[in-house]
Amino acid sequence: MSRRYGRHPGSLRPARPAVTLSPPPASAPFDLPPGGVALVGAGPGDPGLLTLHAVRALEAAEVVLYDRLVGPGVLALAHPDAVLVEVGKSAGRHSMAQEDIHALMLEHAGAGRRVVRLKGGDPFVFGRGGEELEVLRAHGIPYRVVPGITAAVACAAYAGIPLTHRDHAQSVRLLTAHCRDGVDTLDWDALAQERQTLAVYMGVAGLERLRERLLAAGRDPGTPFALVENGSRPEQRVVTGTLGDLPDTARAHDVASPALLILGEVAALATHLHWFGAAPLGPPVAEPALARAA
Repeated sequence: MSRRYGRHPGSLRPARPAVTLSPPPASAPFDLPPGGVALVGAGPGDPGLLTLHAVRALEAAEVVLYDRLVGPGVLALAHPDAVLVEVGKSAGRHSMAQEDIHALMLEHAGAGRRVVRLKGGDPFVFGRGGEELEVLRAHGIPYRVVPGITAAVACAAYAGIPLTHRDHAQSVRLLTAHCRDGVDTLDWDALAQERQTLAVYMGVAGLERLRERLLAAGRDPGTPFALVENGSRPEQRVVTGTLGDLPDTARAHDVASPALLILGEVAALATHLHWFGAAPLGPPVAEPALARAA
């Protein structure tokens, strides 16, 4: 019996067989049954960051309930005959109440349709995915969950910022400026510790308060930050500076939602590790006193 080996004579390593992709099994997560709902993470905006399961779920969907920040490139992957319904919110402005979203999922699934609930980022990271699954479970609706790349991971990567780094940060914390009980309930002493990265979702409107609480808890005002606006999209902008000047720098550059704040020593790496889009913008340069007097 003969065997094939590598190209070098005397090698004992068998030649690597060609890799072929076989059709997924019938029990794969994207194989949504009629009357089922798939919670699908759409990622931060770049369609190339979708998973294969996400694409297959969109191709099979008869109804897509999507968040406002889901881009047209992602929606274009849905089945041509699928009904697209915009729900969710943007920058805290609700286009539909959460209870109404629940009702839509139950209505379409109850009619036997395959429903995709398409969420920006990941369904389980500040996406209310847990609340929606609880409703589906309570009504006996079969469901699937397809993870997506969350904004902290994507925005940091597209800005050239490693969220963890052996020399700068051994941990990362994800938090949102829009929590049910307000920011005052957060553990600010823990958040102010050095050598950790904070990734703050939906925080553009609360930068002043965020700075005050972190400085009061002892965080160094010279701690670097990066604001990533429209992360992973063609219009991405990155604004950098230090904690002490965070609100002023954001206002000077008119930073608007959607934007993610990355705070910590690693944020300084954006200035020389950036690779996508324009180079980061820094704090505004103050005019010399003589120029102002003139």
